[in-house]
Amino acid sequence: MKQIDARGRACPEPVLMAKQGLKASPAGIEVLVDNAVALGNVTRFAQNAGYQVQSTAGEGDTHKLTITK
Repeated sequence: MKQIDARGRACPEPVLMAKQGLKASPAGIEVLVDNAVALGNVTRFAQNAGYQVQSTAGEGDTHKLTITK
């Protein structure tokens, strides 16, 4: 599964990165984010696009979002 590292990026960049990742790999991707705004925005975008989202907390503020159909 393709992994996108959006840590340290301000919105809307993580959402745009996720959108491009899903276009290239429509079956699913993993997105790493490190702030609550990006976590919420990427999750909302993916769910609105018809994907399932699973969030796993990592070190510090890092979350791994697993986005699948």
